[in-house]
Amino acid sequence: MIFKKISWWTLKILGVFLLLIILYFISAFGLSSITVNSGANQTEKKDVEIHILTNGVHTDLVLPFQNQYMDWSKFVKPTDTKSKASSAVNVAFGWGDKGFYLQTKTWADLKFSTAFNAMFYLSSSAMHVTFYNELRETESCRKISISKENYLKLVNYVIESFNLDSVDIPRQIIGASYGDNDSFYEAKGKYSLFYTCNTWANNGLKKANQKACLWTPFDSGIFKKYEVHK
Repeated sequence: MIFKKISWWTLKILGVFLLLIILYFISAFGLSSITVNSGANQTEKKDVEIHILTNGVHTDLVLPFQNQYMDWSKFVKPTDTKSKASSAVNVAFGWGDKGFYLQTKTWADLKFSTAFNAMFYLSSSAMHVTFYNELRETESCRKISISKENYLKLVNYVIESFNLDSVDIPRQIIGASYGDNDSFYEAKGKYSLFYTCNTWANNGLKKANQKACLWTPFDSGIFKKYEVHK
């Protein structure tokens, strides 16, 4: 009798868990299909070109490394990278879970504890910064032209996502990188099922008055807003 009760409660818990997962994906699909700022870019000045970039899972916001409105070399430095290269044309910003970033370089490295902490607000966050010499527009890289005013809103959004020291300098995570042209910094906020790296990027586009999802945890929702229709 006891075993029957345990089995019944186990099945009930599993059923509720499965229902929550289904509701999560339905919500993600439905809310990511709703476009905010749907009229953006139709009459807007084209002062600055930015990009959105995905590796198939994670979205980066890519901004000009230097222009008349913002010089990122005074904030995040290529000299913080292994290559020390100073010829960057673009700089990509990707917010995410610190534990996932630093402990999971490949999917084979993923641990249950890392995933659990990331999903349920139990870890801190980091900003991944990558310097690029050139970007080409592809299915995974989209160009967006925006006004100076909206660009500066996006710049402020990115800056405010960093965890700065007492003199407003980003706190670099020493020794952390994926390659020769990137570095990691401490960031504000906590990652969760409801606020992912893609949610952060999507909110940045919202802040800059660009087309974005009402809400999305996935990169696909964002990139569908910027599909090239042939």
